[in-house]
Amino acid sequence: MHPGNDTLARRIHRELQDHNDEELELELAEDEHGLDKLFEGDLDSLEEKEARRLYFSELFRLQGELVKLQSWVVKTGHKVVILFEGRDAAGKGGVIKRITQRLNPRVCRVAALPAPNDREQTQWYFQRYVSHLPAAGEIVLFDRSWYNRAGVEKVMGFCNDDQYEEFFRTVPEFERMLARSGIQLIKYWFSISDQEQHLRFLSRIHDPLKQWKLSPMDLESRRRWEDYTKAKEIMLNRTHIAEAPWWVVQADDKKKARLNCIHHLLGQMPYEEVEHPVIELPQRQRREDYTRVPTPNELIVPPVY
Repeated sequence: MHPGNDTLARRIHRELQDHNDEELELELAEDEHGLDKLFEGDLDSLEEKEARRLYFSELFRLQGELVKLQSWVVKTGHKVVILFEGRDAAGKGGVIKRITQRLNPRVCRVAALPAPNDREQTQWYFQRYVSHLPAAGEIVLFDRSWYNRAGVEKVMGFCNDDQYEEFFRTVPEFERMLARSGIQLIKYWFSISDQEQHLRFLSRIHDPLKQWKLSPMDLESRRRWEDYTKAKEIMLNRTHIAEAPWWVVQADDKKKARLNCIHHLLGQMPYEEVEHPVIELPQRQRREDYTRVPTPNELIVPPVY
């Protein structure tokens, strides 16, 4: 087999393995022997086996800390906005999934806005993002954000030079205003290499479960790698402010990137474990005059399995 084909085959195998692991994560964390189930099949090496074991062990520990953070946010009324930016296939969605996996969606929610419609294009640029900002005791994760203007809109010509410059004039004041209003803003840029993005795109092309992730815009972004690099450098330089600094996550290794990002996120807030009252299950009321009505057979989903 050609060395390039071998590399791609191994990459596709790892991507499929990562997808399957994701499906198992929730149930395995609650099983005393759950981690062992991940290693029943053949792996390339003992080193990889131990790396995966460490990853899951740390992931479950950090997710436990995220649950504590959530309780603290609710109790204190803290308001948090976390922005996730980066190139296509950089792993933003993967870390967002792991952060929200065990949290209450009423407390921690994701905002992933589509391209603006005709009406939104006539609004103040930040207007459609403002409606997604948190109230007290809420965390909002933006899967891409108002920084679209500094990235894809600039590179693809979706905004003109005046709009681009106005964005950079407004962003620092907008983010300082959020900080003054009591919203903590945390900004992450997921950084991957040219070669790593190339491999991830190839694996998506060959994986029917992930082909939907490749849009024509993604493919065009691949062609314009250097334009996106220049736009990113300008963005980080002009919008890195004390009230809302940028944090760069090295993301060529997606599992390490998830752990590093979550670990760093936990360190951005002075959360403490919140004591919860002991819960006692109340006795069910039983009424002598109540008789349960059987469910009609035609309403029951057929038991195929």
